[in-house]
Amino acid sequence: MIFDLIILDMLENMQIKKIHTLEKLIVFKLNQEGWDLKWTGGKYEHYDAKGFTKKKKKCVIEMKFRKDYYIEKLLEKYKYDKLIKLNNDIIKIYLVCDTKATYFFWLDNINLSEVKNINCPQTTLWDTKTISKEVYLLDEKLSSYINTDLNLNNLI
Repeated sequence: MIFDLIILDMLENMQIKKIHTLEKLIVFKLNQEGWDLKWTGGKYEHYDAKGFTKKKKKCVIEMKFRKDYYIEKLLEKYKYDKLIKLNNDIIKIYLVCDTKATYFFWLDNINLSEVKNINCPQTTLWDTKTISKEVYLLDEKLSSYINTDLNLNNLI
């Protein structure tokens, strides 16, 4: 039993490191395009990067990496609420990277009203337990920018 827990912990740490690597890679690629971002270091912030857009506007970016493609992108209401409470001078961006593309949702410009309750994994990594979470489903048409060259298949 203890050995199983140690193995699961090691696997989870490997997954977290892989996600952190992907987050850093996104920051690097966006900085090459003229952004000025810093990775927040995997701390328990409600965003994964902060800095400035190409137009020198303050911003934060919450990133999600999905191994499957869905037209509707899931955003936890809890995360949205934390982001939207940040100062008005900070642009809040939700970035979803899946096997098809990377989608940028400028949350300040999207009116989210319909909350759904969906059974989701309790945590992102290695969790078979599900709990009901309040989420928004964002149609990819709501994204302001889609980069098909930057997708999960190209990043890993």
